[in-house]
Amino acid sequence: MRTLTLLVLTIATTAPAPARAQSREAERAMRDAERALRQAPRIATTVTPYVMRDVQRAMADAQVALHAAPIGIEAALAGAQVALSMAPMALSNIDMALAGVPRIHFEAWDDDDDSFDTTPPSARDQADPADSLYRAARQYLNRSDYVRASELFGQIRNRYPKSTYAPDSYYWQAYSLYRRGGSDRLRQAQELLSEQSSRFASASTRKSGDARSLETRVQGELARLGDRVAGEDIARAANPPQPPQPAQPAQAPSPPSRPHRGGGPRCNDEDDVQATALNALMQMDDERAMPILKKVLARRDDESVCLRRKAVFIVSQVGGREAESILLNAARTDPDNEVKGQAVFWLSQVDSDRAVVALDSILATSTDPEIQDKAVFALSQHDSRAARQALRRYAERTNISSEIREKAVFWLGQSDDAEDNAFLRGLFPKVTDQELKEKILFSLSQNDDASNSKFLGDVARNTSENIEVRKKALFWLGQKDDINGAEIATLYGTFSDREIKEQLIFVLSQKDDKASIDKLIDIAKREPDKELRKKAIFWLSQSDDPRVAEVLASLLEKP
Repeated sequence: MRTLTLLVLTIATTAPAPARAQSREAERAMRDAERALRQAPRIATTVTPYVMRDVQRAMADAQVALHAAPIGIEAALAGAQVALSMAPMALSNIDMALAGVPRIHFEAWDDDDDSFDTTPPSARDQADPADSLYRAARQYLNRSDYVRASELFGQIRNRYPKSTYAPDSYYWQAYSLYRRGGSDRLRQAQELLSEQSSRFASASTRKSGDARSLETRVQGELARLGDRVAGEDIARAANPPQPPQPAQPAQAPSPPSRPHRGGGPRCNDEDDVQATALNALMQMDDERAMPILKKVLARRDDESVCLRRKAVFIVSQVGGREAESILLNAARTDPDNEVKGQAVFWLSQVDSDRAVVALDSILATSTDPEIQDKAVFALSQHDSRAARQALRRYAERTNISSEIREKAVFWLGQSDDAEDNAFLRGLFPKVTDQELKEKILFSLSQNDDASNSKFLGDVARNTSENIEVRKKALFWLGQKDDINGAEIATLYGTFSDREIKEQLIFVLSQKDDKASIDKLIDIAKREPDKELRKKAIFWLSQSDDPRVAEVLASLLEKP
């Protein structure tokens, strides 16, 4: 009891206020890092799996530092802050990697929607009933999850029609639909913008001119997809009746801006006439452009390498009936690895069984890690049974690099398919590599599947499993939204070893709900192991729950 009394006194009275404040900041920073990791946009976390691993490791270091040696709270916090400082750095690398991820929908000459606003303003009114919903919608939009963003911006009006966020929610939902693409969604975006114009003409996105610019862009995209009415509207807007003007001398047209694909350290072709001619093909329809592009890609001389790299990108943008065959041929036969890599990537956007078979074949025969990486990504973008089966085969293979297997596992974890989840649960006991096992646990935690939650709990209880793997299973179980503190608390009595109990105490501290605090209080009062009681007291001291002060006071009383 004396040791516990000293601990309580250390935390409740002697620890300086700045240390306690730092502790709360450290806890909040860790939660933010974990939440960012779980909610990172699909492409960001998958195109950069190594970056995500860095974040996980940084947070793991922070966990160790935070709940090591509670009596030396200031030293522990200092170590935690150092470890946590690595997580934002690693997360910033995700943003840097995102800058290099090719966009799926984009215009021929405009890679940036700079003619209208694309970033919702920060939430401004916490008293507004739709404030939290707007924050979530904004977060999804900023992370390029346009499906969830469009749903949530629509819910703002449906649930809170008098909200101050309602007038501009039309614009942001329309923008999300525009970014998703497709005729039906584009027409829905048109209707939303029209309704905004009639109901909320004074909305900030109306007064700024952003809504009108977005309407024009939507019309242009519909016209490109063959909508005759939209085409006529665009033509009228582009060529309104003008009074007669005096003749002017003809001006040479400005050359098109250089695409953000192709090139590389050996391809400095800003003033190259051939490169300019190749860029101009993006203005042509596929029937005229494709024969020329095929001839360029058929060349094998060294002087054509840069042109071939650029041509692959242009083929993917011009599209048409032959695009798939041309990309397949480039991916299989071009001697330049960058040409192959770009061709493989753009096959991810070709929705056909033939493309899946080709990608499977490329992954099976290529020994180049970059090509394998792009092939796995491309397969993951195909929503077909054949593509998922191919990913499963590569996740199972033991004669390929663990990095490729980890990426296949990650992508399978992003699927809502029950068979993929069952496959990952079945794969886990067959795997001997610890990092791959941890990747499987993380992937299973990304789906709100009750079977996955049960599996994570079973791994945490399995005493024959590596202790670090068990701790990871418990951690990711605690991060699942479908698991509450009460469910986590029931596991405590099933554990016998101190290390896993310490991890569970930490997991409870991160849930921060009533049931979790109840269990921490129970451990602080009744756990026979004094070290575990001290851990529980430490984490209780970081909680804002009003009961904590009373608990600490009771521990200071005589036994």
